[in-house]
Amino acid sequence: MAQDSTSPVKTTKALDDYVLLGRSGLRVSPLCLGTVTFGESWGVGANKEESKKVFDLYYEKGGNFFDTANFYNYGESERFLGDYVSDKRSDVVIATKYTINPNAMQADRRFNPNFGGNHRKSLVENLDASLKRLNMNYVDILYAHLFEYRTPIEEMMRSLDDVIRSGKALYVAVSDIPSWALSRANTFAELRGWSPFIGLQTRYNLLNRSLEYDLLPACAELDIGIIPWGVVAEGFLTGKHTRKSTANLKPESRSHKVANHSKVEKNWKILDEVIAVSKEIDRSPVQIATNWVLQKPGITSSLIGARTVSQLEENLKSLEFKLTPEHMKRLDDVSQPDDFPFPYSFTDQFDKYIGKNIQMPNKFASIAKTYNYGSLYN
Repeated sequence: MAQDSTSPVKTTKALDDYVLLGRSGLRVSPLCLGTVTFGESWGVGANKEESKKVFDLYYEKGGNFFDTANFYNYGESERFLGDYVSDKRSDVVIATKYTINPNAMQADRRFNPNFGGNHRKSLVENLDASLKRLNMNYVDILYAHLFEYRTPIEEMMRSLDDVIRSGKALYVAVSDIPSWALSRANTFAELRGWSPFIGLQTRYNLLNRSLEYDLLPACAELDIGIIPWGVVAEGFLTGKHTRKSTANLKPESRSHKVANHSKVEKNWKILDEVIAVSKEIDRSPVQIATNWVLQKPGITSSLIGARTVSQLEENLKSLEFKLTPEHMKRLDDVSQPDDFPFPYSFTDQFDKYIGKNIQMPNKFASIAKTYNYGSLYN
């Protein structure tokens, strides 16, 4: 009997179905465990005992990809993670980040202006501090946490290459960067024989699909793996929030991001569709939102976060199925960005004179398929 077109495809995909990250031979799990929840110094998150349970479950299921940063919970995240992997170092892929000044977040610390940014001194100081907290000799991946516009790109890439050559990091990657800077950075690396970025972390979810315009095609062209964060939109797509429950959320509250999402009526329509699909196939909204991201072109591994074992278990079930093309289309349609920005909105009208009957390369599928680029001659 043919399968119902609305029934999700069951899969046997698991955390140990490893994938290659970008232009490297590094094998990572299709879900990356973010550890921003490891520690309670920020007033949220999990204590060391509960964090260890989350770590253990992910690792026991075959997960090998862990993400942290120099300032998460004022260093607790790195310290906890370092303790947990002390006897498993060769089995795991550890990624940490520099750029953001951890001292600037603590009123009782002397502000050091050179402890933030992508320049050489910030890199050396922060990486050494991270390695000390992690209690290890090297990290597998070092991220520049964001593009900060002050440090020359050449300095950043040369400094990162020096770190690779020193053995303190095996690969370099970047988070939250405009496409022009990403392209320039890897072009410098290729030209000079330096280590290029192999991965990009960036926001991507049903509420925010701006990745698809420039960054996704750039990553395809440069062979950079994408590890999206915020796939459940700061909790808005979990289905736990309603119009009524968010009506009185304050901008200064811990749920301020949910409050901001709740002000946009289109976001509620997206959430309504996510919930509708989740009920149809007996999956949670979290699993629907995550599965949608995992099926999009160019995605290598999705970041997930969990304060409790039950939250992690829910996230891991996102690998147990694949949304049908019908469900993907429904979610694509309801979340379609309202604005098709220049230059795509302009050049589209001329594509019929240039590319008629000539298929666009797959690496530009996010433009060609998502926006039906060149639709005037279809």
